[in-house]
Amino acid sequence: MAATETITRAARLPGPTELLPGRPDAVVDLQAADGVALVGGTWRYSDCTVREIDFVEVGSAADPLGPGETPNRTYDVLPHAEGADYDDSGWRRLAPEETMARLAGGRVCFNWYRIAVTVPDRVGDLDPPGATVVFEVVVDDYAEVWVDGELPLTLGDTGGRVVGGFNAPNRVVLTRDARPGQRFQLAVFGINGPISASPRNYIWMRTATLDFYAAGRAEPAQQAMLDIDRVDDRLDGIVPPGARLERVAGGFEFTEGPVWTRDGALLFSSPNTNAIYRWTPEGSVTVFQSKSGYAGIDIGRYHQPGSNGLTFDPEGRLTMCQHGNRRIMRVNPHGDVTVLADRFGGKRLNSPNDLVYRSDGTVYFTDPPFGLPGVFDDPDRELPFSGVFRAGDGGVALVSDELEGPNGIAFSPDERFLYVGNWDPERKVVVRYEIDAAGDAGDGTVLFDMTDAPGEDAIDGIKVDRAGNLYVCGPGGIWIISAAGEHLGTLRLPEAAHNLAWGGEDGSVLYVTALTSIYRIALSVSGIRPE
Repeated sequence: MAATETITRAARLPGPTELLPGRPDAVVDLQAADGVALVGGTWRYSDCTVREIDFVEVGSAADPLGPGETPNRTYDVLPHAEGADYDDSGWRRLAPEETMARLAGGRVCFNWYRIAVTVPDRVGDLDPPGATVVFEVVVDDYAEVWVDGELPLTLGDTGGRVVGGFNAPNRVVLTRDARPGQRFQLAVFGINGPISASPRNYIWMRTATLDFYAAGRAEPAQQAMLDIDRVDDRLDGIVPPGARLERVAGGFEFTEGPVWTRDGALLFSSPNTNAIYRWTPEGSVTVFQSKSGYAGIDIGRYHQPGSNGLTFDPEGRLTMCQHGNRRIMRVNPHGDVTVLADRFGGKRLNSPNDLVYRSDGTVYFTDPPFGLPGVFDDPDRELPFSGVFRAGDGGVALVSDELEGPNGIAFSPDERFLYVGNWDPERKVVVRYEIDAAGDAGDGTVLFDMTDAPGEDAIDGIKVDRAGNLYVCGPGGIWIISAAGEHLGTLRLPEAAHNLAWGGEDGSVLYVTALTSIYRIALSVSGIRPE
C-alpha cells in the first residue's frame, strides 16, 4: 500500500455474524418425534464423571512446551464419547422431548448427547440433493460438537464446533452437497457453567435442528462488476468466458496479505486495525488473531500497525510480516513464536511488507517503510534504504536495495526467478532476479513497466500460476503478465486490488484483498501456493 494512501470510513453498524444467517428452506426439529423419525435418529445420553488421573508435567529436552517426563496428577472427564464408532448402545435412550430435561449432576458437571442422522429423500417441499445442511444446537450453558469423530480446532473459532458462548448457538455445516442416504454421527458435549462460579442448576438442550438450504442458496457471496481487458488471446485459457467476480466479505477498513489454509479457509490481514481475520466458505468471518502486528503504548501514532503479508512455511507454520514490531515472525505448533528476522547489520528493519518461502525453507521478504508512522521520514527509521531480504539458517541477507518501495514478492514455479513489485508512483515496475542454488540474486532486470498506465496505485501483491504467468496488483486492477513479460490482460474490480491468494480445492480460485472487501474469481488455471 502506498504511504500516501489514506482511507476514511464512516462508523459501521453491526450486522449478522452467525453462520448462514436468514431463513433456511427447511428445518428438521431434532427435539420432536417426527423430526427424529424423518432422519432415522435415536438420541442417546450419558452423564460424565471427573476423575483424577496420572499425567506428566510440562517440558522435556525434546519439547520444552509439550508433555514432559516428570509424573504428576491431574483430571480428566469421562467417558470419551466423541468417536464416530463409539459404542453408545448401552446408554440411556432419550425421547426427543427429553433432551429438554434438566440432566447431569448439577454444579460442575458435564454430559454427552449422541445421535446419528441420515439425509432423507425429501424434506417437506425440498429435494435435498446439492443442499447445504447445518446442525444447530443450543445447550444450557455451553457445548462442543463432534461430527463423525472430528472437532477441528482453529484459532479464533467461535460458535462452530467449539464453545459458542453462554447459551449461544453452535452452528456446524455437515455438508455443502447433500445426498439422500448420507449419514452423520453427532456427539454433543454439554457443559454446565459458568465453571468459575458453578451454578445451582443442570444441563439441558434448548434447541437442536437440522437447517437445509437449497442448492446454491447457501453461497454467501454477491456478484460484483468485473471488467476484463483482453489484450492477448492467451488470456482466454486463463480467464474463461463468462467469468464471474464475487464479493465474499466486506465492511473492512483495509485488507491485505491473504493466504489459503490447509483446512479450506482464507486468512487475511487488516493492517490498519491490527488484526488477522479468518473467512470460511460458509461465510463466517472471525478474528483469527488480534494485535497481529503491534501492542506498543504508542500504537495511536501508527496508520498500519498490524500484520501485512501472510504465508505458510514448508512445514505448514504460519509466518507473518509485522509492521509495528518491524519483524518477520513464525507461529510454532504450541502457539509460541519465533522471530525469523528483525534486524540487518545490527539495525532494525523498516516494516516488512510481503513474503514468500523457497522450498528449502528460506523466506524472502520486502521491507519498505510504509508501516512506520512517518514512513520514509520516520525518526525511528534505522535502515537508510528499502530492501529485499532473505532469512534462513545463515541469518538475514540482503538480496537487493535498488527499489524505492519493494512490495509484492513471488517465485517462478521452478524457483529460478524471484519477482518483486515496486510501489513507487515514479517507477511502477516488476523486477526479476535470477536466484542461484545458494539463494543469492544477480542484478535485477525489469520484467514489466507500467509506470505510464493510468491509475494512482503503484504495484502491490504478486502471485504466480503453475504455467509461470504473473498476477500483479497494479494501477487499475490485476495485470496478468506472461513469464516472458507480455501483457495478457487486466482484471478491473470495483475496488483497488492490493493482494492475492490461490484458494479452493485445486488452487484455481483467485482471492483478492481489495480495500474494504474480499473478492474471488474462478479461473481455468491453478496457482502456486504454500504447500
